[in-house]
Amino acid sequence: MEISKIGEFGLIELIKNTIGNHPDLQLGIGDDACAWNTRTSIQLATTDSLIENVHFEPKLTSWRDLGYKALAVNLSDIAAMAGIGSVALVSLALPGNIQSEDIISFYQGMLELAQETGIAIAGGNVSRSPIINITVTVIGTAGLSGKILRRSDARERDLIAITGYPGCAAAGRMVLSGQLKVSKEQADQLLSCFLRPHPRLEQGNILACEGASAAIDISDGLLSDLQHILSSSNVSAIIDVGKLPLKPLLKAGLPHHQAVELALGGGEDYELLFTASESVMEKIAATIGKGLSIIGTITSARSGSIKLAGNFTSFDNLKRAGWNHFG
Repeated sequence: MEISKIGEFGLIELIKNTIGNHPDLQLGIGDDACAWNTRTSIQLATTDSLIENVHFEPKLTSWRDLGYKALAVNLSDIAAMAGIGSVALVSLALPGNIQSEDIISFYQGMLELAQETGIAIAGGNVSRSPIINITVTVIGTAGLSGKILRRSDARERDLIAITGYPGCAAAGRMVLSGQLKVSKEQADQLLSCFLRPHPRLEQGNILACEGASAAIDISDGLLSDLQHILSSSNVSAIIDVGKLPLKPLLKAGLPHHQAVELALGGGEDYELLFTASESVMEKIAATIGKGLSIIGTITSARSGSIKLAGNFTSFDNLKRAGWNHFG
């Protein structure tokens, strides 16, 4: 069967079932990073790719921003597991006409974030390709708590919360492509969300230390990524549309319905979506402070279902929102 027929997540499940579970792995395919035990700690590893005209357009993205983002999206996976990054390996497949100055800019952008987060860029691989293909692998460890967060531990009556402002990256993508006209100040803010997402490593460690139950980073869209938590935990959810943090999107002049659509399905925010009991959520909110929004509740209804509550009418379209590479 063609992979376009089974979709991205069907393809992942196919690979998972074919490989099986190695006895040394604590977590394999199916979470934000794999995890295995050593004598001293839980190790983490994750990998992600940025491919020309799939994840970025060279004419619209600088090499420096591309380097920053290539590392950021991997560190976001480590953050979702409540980990700390240690080493990054970078594989570049490039056309022969790429300029050496561009590669220097790429690594300068990557080094900005590497130095900020204390991660070492340790090597990788280069090869020739008809298009630009960047693959980064990050290896790390469980963070301050010594524990990892999974997608599979959400429980009935847990609250659902998110860091930051979902939808801003999608709005930044619209600014970059000329679909959204805003002031220079607003453009700079939205473009930063899309081109330079900040991995929530500190927040991820807070979640684990305070006792959050499950977490994931938002790469494909809030609803799409929430679905992974629900399916893995065998639970369902109610999302209150009225509690979504929409202020930056509304300030940029987007209509309310479009702001909601971007927040729930825009993707590439690389914020943390997580669940916790009410008492734990109070402690997390007090520690993180601003930039945290409680948007829903975990329920025991039909496994994997999402009910959208609030004054909004385009629910059918929203439920199909999110990114799927082979969808």
